[in-house]
Amino acid sequence: MLTGMQVRAARHALKWTFEQLSNESSVSLRTLKSVEKFDGIPNCRTATLEKIRKAFEASGIEFTGTPEDLPGVRMNLAKKNAATS
Repeated sequence: MLTGMQVRAARHALKWTFEQLSNESSVSLRTLKSVEKFDGIPNCRTATLEKIRKAFEASGIEFTGTPEDLPGVRMNLAKKNAATS
């Protein structure tokens, strides 16, 4: 499960706009903006969060912790570079 804070952090780490994340995840702009308003677990479908997670992970983002215990993100540069090559 992702938190809104993790989604914000991941998007900023990749320097993605909302539009880029929407294109990569197939999630609407409106939903993405709503997700990012939460610090904790957003009020949306689990399938939506999975789409967002998969888009970020394909671009080298790794999610750490749990929503209750040290949620965070880190960038796997090797995976990011492979995705952009």
